[in-house]
Amino acid sequence: MSTRVARLDLPSTGTLLDAADLSTGVRAASVLFVTVLTIVAAQVSVPLPFTPVPFTLQPMIVLLGGAALGARLGMSSQILYLALGIAGLPVFAASPILPQGFGRLLGPTGGYLMSYPFAALLTGYLAGRGFDRRYLTSVLAMGAGLALIFACGVAWMAWGAPHLGLAAAVSGGLWPFIPADIIKVFLAATLLPAAWKFLRTADR
Repeated sequence: MSTRVARLDLPSTGTLLDAADLSTGVRAASVLFVTVLTIVAAQVSVPLPFTPVPFTLQPMIVLLGGAALGARLGMSSQILYLALGIAGLPVFAASPILPQGFGRLLGPTGGYLMSYPFAALLTGYLAGRGFDRRYLTSVLAMGAGLALIFACGVAWMAWGAPHLGLAAAVSGGLWPFIPADIIKVFLAATLLPAAWKFLRTADR
């Protein structure tokens, strides 16, 4: 009597969610889960005295969520997050000067928030093409998403609200956050290749 050892045949493209072959309901729950994680990450915020932009864990959740869910669902999770905020729910980072609700998007941090769906889309797009299978390419995918968040955030501070000008926007909205966010990207980039490795060995 012979025994067959099943091996997981993973596709060369697609996200972790695709590889798991989950039902529609579970996929919807996964989108909601990433939205909730984004809300929780917003509450873990540290205000800085020299800038209206707080230090939060949100970018890491946005990038990881986009990579794991894929472009379309990752973007959907962040659109849902913004929709809840616009509706007036207290999902944005706590601030003594910035309002909850739609007004937050018009304030100095609005560019960062509005970039989240597009950063998740970009990171998810790259992950779906295999960038999340290896550490270095995973860093590239998340780095691209992070660069988009910073570009939108700084541009909004410089030329949108509160119209600080480029130099002040860069000094208040970019340089203080670069070291910590780069470290977060390096750490987060280890999770996806590890998850793929687990899937490859799970059914051997």
